[in-house]
Amino acid sequence: MEERLQKLLSAAGVCSRRAAESYIMEGRVQVNGVPAELGQRADPERDDIRVDGVPLGAKAEPVYLLLNKPRGYVTTLSDEKGRRTVADLVRDCGVRVYPVGRLDLDSEGLLLMTNDGELMQWLLHPGGEVQKTYLVSVFGPVEGAAGRLSAITDLDGERIRPARVEVLRQTRQTAELSITIHEGKNRQIRRMCAACGLTVKRLRRIREHTLELGELPCGRWRYLTAQETAALKGVPPER
Repeated sequence: MEERLQKLLSAAGVCSRRAAESYIMEGRVQVNGVPAELGQRADPERDDIRVDGVPLGAKAEPVYLLLNKPRGYVTTLSDEKGRRTVADLVRDCGVRVYPVGRLDLDSEGLLLMTNDGELMQWLLHPGGEVQKTYLVSVFGPVEGAAGRLSAITDLDGERIRPARVEVLRQTRQTAELSITIHEGKNRQIRRMCAACGLTVKRLRRIREHTLELGELPCGRWRYLTAQETAALKGVPPER
């Protein structure tokens, strides 16, 4: 049965539908030896569909991993600069999985990885209102920092929802904060702290949507439980 290429790539675990559009526009997708066009439909039973020259496989079984990302790893599957990637950390899972969202090179903590393109698209959509909580160690003028951070509604010309900020520990020049945000703009928390004169010493994501990092060791990964997967998709628990 014919379906849009974006849906086929997503169902096969190649990428999200949004990323598939970019792949097509970049000429990375071919159908029967011809570069694909945006909006094109194809039948995986009849047509030869390839991404970067690799045949599109059958629909993959969905896999959901929770990784505790360490510092020094980039959140991508490959890096042109030769840096270590999160793909290196989950290589032994035996399936090609993709990071949902990003943690920058110097950040650490909870990172969901999956081959479920539909779920990726929903979690990354701006309207999804997916909350993310971070433990942030800062240095600088920490007195009143929680109030200043939670008052930020504009970041370099971009509107953001107010963050929820809690002071966990504080000295005269340092503090550990719990910061919950919604949008997840590029380096959002670091930019918010810089706007308040604070230097981030450590940033670790401990919660995203319904998932919690818990006691998972740094650099290790685990499969989500059936209950975690159901909650992530908004499926009510069985009674």
